[in-house]
Amino acid sequence: MGTAQIIATVLAGAVTITAVVLAVRAVLAITAVIRQGQPDPARFADRGTRTKTMLVETLGHTRMLKWSAIGAAHWLVMVSFMILVLLVVEAYFEVVDPAGGLPIIGHWVVYGFVTEWIGILGLAGILYLIFVRQREIRRKRSRFLGSTMWQAYFVEAVILGVLVCGFLIRGFKVANDTFEYPGWATPLSHGVGSLLPAAADGPTWVALVKLLISMGWLITIALNPTMGVAWHRFLAFFNIFFKRAPEKPAGSGLGALRPMTSQGKPLDFEEADPEKDQFGVAQVEQFTWKGLLDFSTCTECGRCQSQCPAWNTAKPLSPKLLVLSLRDHAYAKAPYLLGGGGKDLTGEEKATEAQLAHMDVLALAEGNRPLIGTAEEQGVIDPDVLWSCTTCGACVEQCPVDIEHVDHIVDMRRYQVLIESSFPSEAGVMLRNLENKGNPWGAPQNTREDWTKGLDFEVPRVGETEDFDYLFWVGCAGAFEDRAKKTTQAVAKLLHEAGVNYAILGEGETCTGDPARRIGNEFVFQMLAQQNVETLQEANVKKIVATCPHCFNTLGNEYEQLGLKVEVVHHTQLLQHLVATGKLTPVQPIEGDVTYHDPCYLGRHNRVFDAPREVLGAAATVIEMPRNSERSFCCGAGGARMWMEEKIGKRINVERTEEALATGAKTIAVGCPFCYTMIGDGVTGKGEQGNVEVVDVATVLLRSLKQEV
Repeated sequence: MGTAQIIATVLAGAVTITAVVLAVRAVLAITAVIRQGQPDPARFADRGTRTKTMLVETLGHTRMLKWSAIGAAHWLVMVSFMILVLLVVEAYFEVVDPAGGLPIIGHWVVYGFVTEWIGILGLAGILYLIFVRQREIRRKRSRFLGSTMWQAYFVEAVILGVLVCGFLIRGFKVANDTFEYPGWATPLSHGVGSLLPAAADGPTWVALVKLLISMGWLITIALNPTMGVAWHRFLAFFNIFFKRAPEKPAGSGLGALRPMTSQGKPLDFEEADPEKDQFGVAQVEQFTWKGLLDFSTCTECGRCQSQCPAWNTAKPLSPKLLVLSLRDHAYAKAPYLLGGGGKDLTGEEKATEAQLAHMDVLALAEGNRPLIGTAEEQGVIDPDVLWSCTTCGACVEQCPVDIEHVDHIVDMRRYQVLIESSFPSEAGVMLRNLENKGNPWGAPQNTREDWTKGLDFEVPRVGETEDFDYLFWVGCAGAFEDRAKKTTQAVAKLLHEAGVNYAILGEGETCTGDPARRIGNEFVFQMLAQQNVETLQEANVKKIVATCPHCFNTLGNEYEQLGLKVEVVHHTQLLQHLVATGKLTPVQPIEGDVTYHDPCYLGRHNRVFDAPREVLGAAATVIEMPRNSERSFCCGAGGARMWMEEKIGKRINVERTEEALATGAKTIAVGCPFCYTMIGDGVTGKGEQGNVEVVDVATVLLRSLKQEV
């Protein structure tokens, strides 16, 4: 070893030891924070499926590849990080011996070929991602707005620096005539070598720089445990493995909400005690450990933010910024919690005065911040942020690391509603109507069957007929709301025309509880749901067809939590089957183009995209809006927002209506009564009600059959 090698070896060893010690400390700190969360035993079930899903989503990059070029570039960078770790290890040998290499496999041509091309493609990938970031941050409402940009620039620079150093090391070996691989296997290395002078110590010094960059990166992220843009490359594997529904190809927080739990067990409202049982989330440590893992894993990519209807219409909610606020709060509060501090379920301090006296002042202050509160109250999450969410699931759909934003938002709402009684005042009328009348409009129960008046056939009812294939779940909107009644009648006519054997519950039906559950009132949801489950079980219902995606989702996904297992289809799915089997045959094409708006709870939450389009395609020419299918833009009514005033920013339904009108279609088809109302109001508000019509898919099909309605 020469002088250069001795100096480089000492420096490399010192920086490596420092980095490893700090990294171990950081891992222990992150683990300690995550362990502060509540139990969630279901996350350990079905490990085989979880492992398969994790490998498919990470190595296959299935979530990222939805963005084609960006996904491919990210995959190349990920692969280069994983494989070129070998080249970082090799750098230690090159520090000691400028002509050295990795033992055993270091002289293999295949090794040289693979690492060469992974390096080339990784270099192209990171350059493209740098370009994309620079392009995106110049947009008016960039998805990177609010992200910690210095961290992203640092990570990009490190990746670029490590890759460049790798080719410089090889280039110096080529110039020194000590390189093991032929030119056809390592063309870039030979090209770089042809430009460099021979320098015996060149590989050693560049290898040292490479190690300083690599260990500098490790030291930096170790000192910043909230640096999600770096830590996600380790935590993402765990976050995806522990996703709520590993069998789902899309985000695991879609469809059913996570049930309300206390100490990892579903809450029984008949025995629950607010002084002993947790009602929602009031403190960051009351999230499950998976929730805290979610916050730690956030990459700050902003894809959730870019798709959020609230953010896109100038509301204060950004799913990304909400997660980052919870993450930063959790880590700032951690010393207080780990020191014995925290509030019990009655709000009393757990720590003794002696423990509090020895706590870090900043951590203590963080521990006293309310989770939900205004800026004046020093709240972590502003109430306007919490109540802006439509639970559309766009954030969950877009997240490449399976963060379950909607579950966390609803958990915080649950505490605000059930314990604090703090929620938008106008929603109080809706909740009282649900409790007293069994529907959010407060309509008399004896008017549930009024929609059947005027039909030229008798609608069969459960009790009057025991032999039916489908229970037609009309829903509150379908029974009481004037526009939605037209859809109900159209579906009934189509089922009658096709000879489908169905029946309705009539006055025996009550609200499924969807708006109550999503605003956070789990108690009212449970009350309504248990009543419906008993009714459906008594009627021996096997199949249900529903026109409302919210009823469809609740009946099919959430009532299973209460012991009901029944097949539920959306009316567009049944109609598609009836058209495909020839039981309904469109004969008269609809004039003018039709554009279809995907309801969030039918499309994104439940993956029903094709059926309504196939029905429409049989009756009309369908043109798509730019945001469609899983990336459809919300109408603004979900998450109980249907019954809350939209006072901030642009109305979400207007934003969506403008997109629909821009297609030039004469008909906007919907598959949800909430969407019917919101898009219909948007068309009226834009003064287009005489030029463009909003109707349900069922109405389009019925018109093509009989040229009526």
